[in-house]
Amino acid sequence: QVQLVESGGGLVQAGGSLTLSCAASGRTFSTNTMGWFRQAPGKERESVAAISWRGGSTVYADSVKGRFTISRDNAKNTVFLQMNSLKSEDTAVYYCAARSGTYPSKDPLAYDYWGQGTQVTVSS
Repeated sequence: QVQLVESGGGLVQAGGSLTLSCAASGRTFSTNTMGWFRQAPGKERESVAAISWRGGSTVYADSVKGRFTISRDNAKNTVFLQMNSLKSEDTAVYYCAARSGTYPSKDPLAYDYWGQGTQVTVSS
């Protein structure tokens, strides 16, 4: 079992930055692929970024490439999402997720564990 708790969301002006954190508990964190997803009102949940268990492989949604960076600190059981140059269309609830596979999948169905989410609101 892996428990995930997100933090760092909030209200920010367009062009600003936020860093989301996801603290994980459970013995297998360091071998889990981790992902960040988001869901805006009336829209499906979509992949934002994912990172392999060693951090050597990352994938990003085209809409966030060059603006967002995913990273992880296995010693602290934490994964991060640094978000820069935020846009109003980035407004959503952001979720952290974990899967036991080694491939950083963009498919939410591939993930076994989910956090409760943290709200990010970007004002224009």
